[in-house]
Amino acid sequence: MFASRFMPCADCGASVERSDAPGHRCAAERLVEYQLFGLREEIAGFEHQWRHFLDTSGGRFEVWLAARQLRG
Repeated sequence: MFASRFMPCADCGASVERSDAPGHRCAAERLVEYQLFGLREEIAGFEHQWRHFLDTSGGRFEVWLAARQLRG
């Protein structure tokens, strides 16, 4: 089997040459993008969860309370 000389960084997903792995430092922007990529399903489901909450009695109360606080 062919062994690649590159491997993905576990923290940022960047392709790092195996010999450079011990000295690899994750770029802040790359790290954030990789973390957001890992959360994409949770982020996509947030609006659905939010709308579901607003359909509950607790959600309707929160909407009522927010509207009341804005008026007063």
